[in-house]
Amino acid sequence: MKRFLIIPAALAALAFGSCEETSSIGSTIVEDELSIVIDSTFTLTGHTVEMGAVQSRTLTQLIGSIDSKEFGSLSSTVVTQFMAASAIDTTGITADDIDSLKLVLRMDKNAFTGDSVVPMGIDVYRLNRELPSPIYSNFSPAEYFDSSDRLGSAVYSASAVGQSDTVAASAYRYIEVGMPKKLARDIFNAYKANPENFATPQAFISNVFPGVYISNSYGRGRVSRVSQTMMRMFYHHTYFDESKQKDTTVYKIGNYMAVTPEVVTNNNIRFEMSDEITAMLNSGENMLVAPAGVEVELTFPAREIIASYNANKGESSVINTLSMTIPADTLSNPEGIGAPPYALLVLASKKDEFFASNQLPDNKTSFYAAYNTDKHCYTFASMRKYLLDLLEKDEITAEDMTFRLCPVDVLFETTGSSYWDYSSTESAIVPYVQGPAMAKISLEKTKISFTYSNQTINY
Repeated sequence: MKRFLIIPAALAALAFGSCEETSSIGSTIVEDELSIVIDSTFTLTGHTVEMGAVQSRTLTQLIGSIDSKEFGSLSSTVVTQFMAASAIDTTGITADDIDSLKLVLRMDKNAFTGDSVVPMGIDVYRLNRELPSPIYSNFSPAEYFDSSDRLGSAVYSASAVGQSDTVAASAYRYIEVGMPKKLARDIFNAYKANPENFATPQAFISNVFPGVYISNSYGRGRVSRVSQTMMRMFYHHTYFDESKQKDTTVYKIGNYMAVTPEVVTNNNIRFEMSDEITAMLNSGENMLVAPAGVEVELTFPAREIIASYNANKGESSVINTLSMTIPADTLSNPEGIGAPPYALLVLASKKDEFFASNQLPDNKTSFYAAYNTDKHCYTFASMRKYLLDLLEKDEITAEDMTFRLCPVDVLFETTGSSYWDYSSTESAIVPYVQGPAMAKISLEKTKISFTYSNQTINY
């Protein structure tokens, strides 16, 4: 423990008397001493546990498969429903005017892990019933589609090699899968027959189109993170142009439907950890491995902190800060798999409820930290409220001190009136299922810093 005297203060009251021999000068001195106590002697203990199945709760769709000697074997397919357009242009248009329909998957140009050039194939199947909710990463779509009802297939890469300069310069890459023209016309006719079925996602899913299953058809070596998925209709409209006195054809594009937060989408993940990671865990190392891998259960030394505080606090004491920095080292691998971008620290007894009810950290039972790529650590800087709540309890139990350290992603909502005037706030904390991630956690090197102010009044 280290104590620092920050503020010594003296208040002097001077009494003035006459210059006579019988006069006296009296003085009263009141001294206040304020010290800041910094205690960083506490240690953290814990062990790695299996994460189990997780809820995706993200619009990011992970597609593909990869084998990494250092990480393991990961594959992911997708099941998803769609939000339909509430209005479809039918003025002067018939189903016969529809030319084609495409499933369009958009991803950032660097949103992949693995080889950008290796060709990968996907198949798209029609779902034959609604998806369950909640849905988890170990979901099996086998009972939800018929392998004979394939809507389309495509071969894709994440590279712009051989593409135009415009495509190469774009911030995005696209996977386009041709869908049956009949599907487009069926949806168009369904809208004309009953637009109410397009008014809500549930009505559309139940009565018109349950969704699709997107699977890997061949190829290993890359998993891609798709950020936007939609069905795009291409059609034409022919009309008589009075000014030209002849028929004119206009070609149009319309988005029939898209994946949105209102519908169910899920990454169906299969992951087998590498022998290297398994050996590290068997030797006692602690790790975060995602998606659907392992996390760390730890015991926070709350009793020791409070005991130290009670033993050393002054006549008047105020708790200032409580923070914890956990080292997390990346592991060398040719695929560039790094640490999870964020980590959630949540009481183990409240973890399931946290994710199930879409909670945000309250800095009492749950906290999050971004990964510091320079210092290789997660710092939970605002744990003061947690300690203040414990001080109000008659007894601190093991449940009060047992946490889970989980790989997560943090979604932000940006508001503002201009490019220069905006703010971002957390909108969701979700399990990290956006791709491979791993880090070695050093509990023995964790730094817990507890500071409080003591005030002693001397009369």
